[in-house]
Amino acid sequence: MTSEGKRNWKPQTALVHGGTTRSAFGETSEAIYLTQGFVYETAEGAEARFKGEEPGFIYSRYANPTVDMFEKRMCALEGAEDARAMSSGMAAVSSALLCGVKAGDHVVAARALFGSCRWVVETLMPRYGIETTLIDGTRTQEWEKAVRRNTKLFFLESPTNPTLEVIDIAAVAKLADQIGAKLVVDNVFATPLQQKPLELGAHVVVYSATKHIDGQGRCLGGVILSDKKWIDENLHDYFRHTGPSLSPFNAWTLLKGLETLPLRVRQQTESAGKIADFLADHPKVGRVIYPGRADHPQADVIRRQMSGGSTLICLELKGAKKAAFAFQNALEIIRISNNLGDAKSLITHPATTTHKNLSDEARAELGIGPGTLRLSVGLEDIDDLLTDIDAALGKVD
Repeated sequence: MTSEGKRNWKPQTALVHGGTTRSAFGETSEAIYLTQGFVYETAEGAEARFKGEEPGFIYSRYANPTVDMFEKRMCALEGAEDARAMSSGMAAVSSALLCGVKAGDHVVAARALFGSCRWVVETLMPRYGIETTLIDGTRTQEWEKAVRRNTKLFFLESPTNPTLEVIDIAAVAKLADQIGAKLVVDNVFATPLQQKPLELGAHVVVYSATKHIDGQGRCLGGVILSDKKWIDENLHDYFRHTGPSLSPFNAWTLLKGLETLPLRVRQQTESAGKIADFLADHPKVGRVIYPGRADHPQADVIRRQMSGGSTLICLELKGAKKAAFAFQNALEIIRISNNLGDAKSLITHPATTTHKNLSDEARAELGIGPGTLRLSVGLEDIDDLLTDIDAALGKVD
């Protein structure tokens, strides 16, 4: 079998060839090793493999050749030493957070999180004796004030879901290093092409591969990336014994998604920038938040740590929930869905979907109002999208 390493390839090349392992058949497309287990030539060989004395696969819950190719390709893109692929984005987030802390430890997290991520921090962790504090992540001094003697972990999304706040990753990582904590960054909104958290000092990066990495609405997946030491000492046993493993078929689908990731993200980002500018000038729109615009609240941080805007836009309609619902219902091309990063343009109303379980006060604190909408821009023609948006806004009272 042959394997393609990174070989100092540019991202576009690594995303097509990185980590590829071919069988004796010399297949062009990666093979799907849809198998639960593996056989051994001898009993002695099985013993040696379980002892770690002989390389090879043991059980697909632990590792699988197709999944291994996906992990290696993600490492080549992210610049990480090691990775573990997961069954979903939330499996990746919860595993990354829980594998390295224990009862009595303290976790500090930015309060602007996806609803399920916030539930893990705010509800699940305290059940197991893990103390947690939620802060305004855009204010570096709040990270400093929240630190305790038992603080072991920082967690943030940047840009955040759904209001696209941007947090100074380098500053938070520096603080984590000073106190001996680890920083976990959910990088899904930026994609690994437009932001490199490990280069900025983060210790662990997580993705919902369901989003841009698949990018075509087909399957679930997640991935955690870090240095080999952290994965060996924290994640390896947790992953092996709790079983949040990725299906080989889904891994193959994600490998296909990675091949076109740069093309899709580039086009989606370009379209999102044009749509954000159009919306910002519309009289029925009260506010637009887009990382590619100069009026973004954290524009200076964005210039330092992001190489592109985003495929997502946050907007606030002046007519509150009634206007938001009327706008969504009038759209013809853009579809209502809580997913994002898809080839199809999708829109959702966070207050009644992804963040519905938060209190009114918590949503207001995050800037999620009754008129807030999150738009994920797809690959449709930009003129068609602008026409669809303009016509739908025209039907809002």
